[in-house]
Order: sequence, then C-alpha cells, then structure tokens
Amino acid sequence: MSMPVTHRKLFGTDGVRGMPGQFPLDDATVYALGLAVGALVRARGGGRVLVGMDTRESSPRLAALVGAGVVASGAEVVNAGVLPTPAIAQLVPRLGFDAGVIVSASHNPFQDNGIKLVGRNGQKLPDQSELELEAEVLRASASVPAHVPPLAVEPSLAELYLELLRAKVPGERPLDGLTLVLDCANGAASRLAPELFGSLGARVVALHCAPNGRNINAGCGSLYPMSVAERVRGKPGTLGVAFDGDADRAIFATPAGNLVDGDGVLYVAAQHMLAAGTLRGSVVVGTLMSNLGLEHALAELGLQLVRVPVGDRYVVEEMLRRNANLGGEPSGHIIFLDDGPTGDGLLTALKVAHWVVEKGPLEMHLRGLRYCPQKLLSVAVRARPPLETLGSFPALLQQAEAALDGRGRVVVRYSGTEPVVRVMVEAEDAEQAEFWAHRLADALEASIGCKK
Repeated sequence: MSMPVTHRKLFGTDGVRGMPGQFPLDDATVYALGLAVGALVRARGGGRVLVGMDTRESSPRLAALVGAGVVASGAEVVNAGVLPTPAIAQLVPRLGFDAGVIVSASHNPFQDNGIKLVGRNGQKLPDQSELELEAEVLRASASVPAHVPPLAVEPSLAELYLELLRAKVPGERPLDGLTLVLDCANGAASRLAPELFGSLGARVVALHCAPNGRNINAGCGSLYPMSVAERVRGKPGTLGVAFDGDADRAIFATPAGNLVDGDGVLYVAAQHMLAAGTLRGSVVVGTLMSNLGLEHALAELGLQLVRVPVGDRYVVEEMLRRNANLGGEPSGHIIFLDDGPTGDGLLTALKVAHWVVEKGPLEMHLRGLRYCPQKLLSVAVRARPPLETLGSFPALLQQAEAALDGRGRVVVRYSGTEPVVRVMVEAEDAEQAEFWAHRLADALEASIGCKK
C-alpha cells in the first residue's frame, strides 16, 4: 500500500486544490498540467483524455486550460461537461480513454477549485505518477495561448452514465413506493440525480438543484444534511440523501431523525453483501477516521475492519491488495469495487434505496451498530510543520493516549484538501472525547493556528 506523500507543491490527497488564478490553479500551471497529462498518456501508448467538471463558475475556464494543454501535447480531449467525479471514473475505462481529468473541489465552497486525475482503469493515479506529473509541471516553461476557447460538450456521456447506474438494480421500477428527498448541493448531481431516481419509480423531492456557479455546497449537501433530515423526519416510506458538490459522497437521513454517515452505510452494505454471498475476503476497508463502533459491529459479523490513511485512493489500493470489494470513509465515500473503480454517491444512494424498498427502513439494518463517542475538530493553520516538532504537543498527545488507556483513539493529521489540521478523539464517554479533543486543538491553535 502506498502512503500519503508530504511536502508536495501541487498534489494533495485528492488532486490539485487551490483558488483559481493563484498557484497551483493559475493559468500557466493548469495549462502545464494539461501538457504533462497529455505527454504521460502518449508516452504510455495512449492519446485520449476525458474531461468533466462540477458547477463552479471557475470550472469551465480551468477545464479549457487543461484541455488546451492536453491538445498541445498531441493528445485528444473529449469534454463530458458537468458530470459527477465518479461518472468520469466509470466512463474512462468503459469507453477506452487513457486518462480522465475532473475539475472540482468536491465539498469545498465555490471560491475553491481543484483538478483530479484518474488513469485508464478509472482509479486515481498512484502517488508515483502524481510525483512524475508534478516534476514535469514545475519544470515546464510553455506559454499559455492568448486565446483558450471553451471545450465543446459531448452530451451523450451523461445519459450513458445514467444507463450504467440503472443497470445496477433489477427491474424497471425497483424504487416504487419510496419517497426520496435529494439534496444535490447545487452541484454535479443537480440534474442527474432527480432524473435517475425518478426513472426508477421513486417519488423525488429535489433540494438545492439550481446551480448558479456560486452556490455549490453553500449551506447544503453532505456537509449540511440537516435540511434533508428535517424534510424526512416523521415521514415513513421516505429516505433523505445529501450529496456533495461532485457527488462522490452520500449521507443519509431517516424518518426517525437519524443521520447515517459512511460508517453506517459500510455496516449496512456488509450485512447485505455477506447475506448474498458477494462480500469478498471477510474484510471491510476503512480509514483512520472510521468509528471504533464500526470495528466492533463488523467483528460481531465475523468481519475485520482494516484501516488505512485518510483518502479514498488508499482505501481502493488496500481493497485491491486484499481482493476486497467493500470499503469507504465516514465522509460518505463508499467504494463497491465490483460496480465501479471509485466512490460514487449516486451508486451508493441507489443501493441503499433498493435495500430499503426490499428489506425495510434503514434503522432496521443499523441495530447492531453502536457508535463510540467521537469529537472531530479542525484548526486552521498558517503552516504544516511535522507534528512531532511542535514543542510540548507530542507530550500532550501521549498524555491523551495514556488517559484513554486503549479504550479510545486519537488521530491528529493535516488535511490533504484544506489548510487545516484535524483532531479526532474517540472515548468511552462523550465528555472525555470532548475534553481531549479541545485540549489538543487548543494546543495546535496556540502553536500553528492562523489566529496567533
């Protein structure tokens, strides 16, 4: 399994992230990235690159720049237009493309953007390939063309993606009788999700499906699922789903007023796949952030939770290494490796909705899962020095771990997509988790926080 690579200048755990117009998303760097991607696929005997994007106002310009670079390298570009990240991951291997480029900053606000890359298998590029691309981009000196026209869109690709999803469940109207409240985060799922679930028989209530370039993830979507929760509370036969801006995540809400994150979905999926005889390897792959309660609940089923660093690429790599076919993250990235190469919020929602129609309300499937109290805090930072160099912080971290005495967990890590450090503490009771999370976060704030 590859491990996260630090001290990069371009790539984080999920592609290149930043503010458009500023390094690493300035025109010259994005164009150089397109050149490097095109050169890479041509060096490997290919020549076709598929591009997609989310609904941010900056996305068309960034897509045009990276596309111009790809074309200048001698490769061909096809633009799928606004599509979820997992749609590009599905379509690249399906249609024989050599790489995919997705312009999106996922769950971040509209001011941010990013560029994600997938290989010809639809999976995110391994660390080594990203390092090669980064080195090529940083030594490039090509001038950006004076005129970079927008990329023409191939509209048939969106319908092909929907056809691939519809084929994942049997019958013409497998969701008859279910009401789905869909929060599409004013993002890439805004048109596709209502169309998909409506065509399969569900009664759809669509929220936040009117993107204007600046309202993506704005108080809506998977980071803000309470609006969906309020709409389904107390309404039997209803299921709420909140996607993020590029629709690779899904968080669920139930009529009982519960929110179900990725850990809950992994537990539900493991039960169904185990009963159907389709779960491979007796393992489920999660991350350092997966709740200890999930580990215990899976053990009751005779399954092992294997943890990897945060980032769905590391989940997929471990799944491939172990020949496993179920993995994911609490954030709502769920990977059904038999169905696709990466996490797909629409696919996850489709499977969960079908299980609800077939087997009953989602709460029934969650009875064996008891979450351990967990507190997660984020501290905005002005720098990212190694945590072990931060004065008295390592001693405080050891003190917290000793206090939990093996009955909880502490995870402190820098985000790969934002300038923050995450502090997560699990404990036997909520007060203990709260206490240590705040002590650690306060120490980090005093040492490297932006407010200092």
